Amino acid sequence: MSIESIRYQYPKPPARPPLQYGTLTLPSRYLLSPLAGFTNLEFRLIVRELGGMSLGTTDLVNARGLLHGNEGTRSMIETCAEDRPFSVQIFGSEPDIMCQAAQFLENYGVDAIDINMGCPVHRITKGGAGSAMMCQQEETVQLVRQIVESVSVPVTVKMRLGWDDQQITSPEFAAAFESVGVAAIMIHGRTREQGFSGNVNLEGIRKTVEAVKNIPVIGNGDVRSIPDAGRMFEETGCHGISVGRGALANPWIFRQLGEWEETGEYGPAGTFLDRLNLLRKQFAYLERRFSADHAIIRFRKMGHWYLKGMRVRKRLRGDFQMAKTREELNAALVVIEEEGPVRGTKDGILPDPHIPVPSGPVERW
Repeated sequence: MSIESIRYQYPKPPARPPLQYGTLTLPSRYLLSPLAGFTNLEFRLIVRELGGMSLGTTDLVNARGLLHGNEGTRSMIETCAEDRPFSVQIFGSEPDIMCQAAQFLENYGVDAIDINMGCPVHRITKGGAGSAMMCQQEETVQLVRQIVESVSVPVTVKMRLGWDDQQITSPEFAAAFESVGVAAIMIHGRTREQGFSGNVNLEGIRKTVEAVKNIPVIGNGDVRSIPDAGRMFEETGCHGISVGRGALANPWIFRQLGEWEETGEYGPAGTFLDRLNLLRKQFAYLERRFSADHAIIRFRKMGHWYLKGMRVRKRLRGDFQMAKTREELNAALVVIEEEGPVRGTKDGILPDPHIPVPSGPVERW
């Protein structure tokens, strides 16, 4: 049996109207979550080409750095005609800076602006940004109101359930955000204290969904397969699903989600050779924007995900990571292609890879 003929079945989710972010109609209910260091233009293009993704959001962008013209920050918001609809996620805690950054992005031509209230990393929260914003409801709601009123494009918020188990505040925030004009809310079903430990709290997401009347709530966390998505819809009542690390391990997941919603069936993820082709294509996209040497450095984190998903032997993954020139990179890939996966075959279904997440006390991240 060829891999093209393999189909899996899972009960379809209930039909719903198209997902609306204010006046922006999204082409599907499946979104790419913002991920630090990964959701750059090149990866968004790769996922879009595979199909099924509706909205791609950048890595979290420092609002102050954006206004100061920081070269690295400005490169994070680069886009193109094929990368639409497109959202930029900004972080910061100063209302004037956040509003000015939102206005800059509106003039830049983004389709939506997302406010980061979910990042648990200490370097973000210590300045009052990210998930620390959930500790100051009055000030945070006022900041969000000012941003909404400063632009005409849809403004969304991504947040967690709360700071810790004693402060589950997402339902109250969701209701308040809807009242000040936020177009949609994305909710990661963990607290800041949890980081990425434990399981996502689907009941917590449901309570957030139930707290709003008219705007969509997007569920996020632990969606790595179609059954995961089915549980997310069934147990939370969310209007859409955002996938982060699951998309790094399986860039085909959005196509699978679209097939599942339409037919109740979906095909497998890509083979070893399919993944190798994607790796080469994404690196080529990166090379268009940067010199080869710079592109190699930028691609190492993403290359690691590809090679783990391809089940490449550890030593060969190390050789790839050590490459410093285009020639060394090509040579490493030739050996990888010749050897193939340590488990599975080059043109067959591969075992699902382990998806690592940050661990240990959040304060030390």
